[in-house]
Amino acid sequence: MPNSPGRWRTSALAVLLIASAKRHLVSAGRNIHASRRPDHHGQGHPTPRPLVRWHSVPVTELVVLVDEAGRPIGEAPKEAVHGSRTPRHLAFSCYGFDDRGRLLVTQRAASKLTFPGVWTNTCCGHPAPGEPIEKAAARRLSYELGLTAEALKVVVPDFTYRASQDGVEENELCPVLTCLLTADPDPNPGEVQAWEWWTWERFRTAAADPSTNLAPWARLQAPLLEPLVEIQRRQS
Repeated sequence: MPNSPGRWRTSALAVLLIASAKRHLVSAGRNIHASRRPDHHGQGHPTPRPLVRWHSVPVTELVVLVDEAGRPIGEAPKEAVHGSRTPRHLAFSCYGFDDRGRLLVTQRAASKLTFPGVWTNTCCGHPAPGEPIEKAAARRLSYELGLTAEALKVVVPDFTYRASQDGVEENELCPVLTCLLTADPDPNPGEVQAWEWWTWERFRTAAADPSTNLAPWARLQAPLLEPLVEIQRRQS
């Protein structure tokens, strides 16, 4: 049966509506990517922003269990591992500096299972089974802070510690990394509730002062990083 003029007009109208919707979506996407992210002083600067943020980790994260020699001996869900007696497992701490030598410090979200609300280094996390430490750090920097790191490298490969707060223990083999950051963060509120750029002197002083709300691993890592920071200063 041939198409009637009325049916043809309806089809043409549908095509026009679809085309208009596509143009609207493209325009909206451009506006999102060009949006301005405020820094901690309220001054924004144009930076790319992804259309979908903070969905780069699985619902259930697995951590790598290790023995006293640091050898993998198994894996377990992150939520099930941390408790009053946490088995030793693999983690990392990352310290991100800008081109002025300032350190990005973050305050852990109040909803975090371990050490909620404390101030710490730039980013912490757990490598997935078989995942290189550097790749895990890059993944968490993106997920927690919306950042891409440059010159990411392990500088203290054998750091280890145990610490407890409110009945929850951390027991980690925790290599320490450093990296260069060239932008302010866009934090995931489920991970980070505040952030600031600190001079190294301010961080070192806070780490040595037991009255400050700084994470125990950061207190122990600060003196280990001190010689590396001094070398970097002499080279710059």
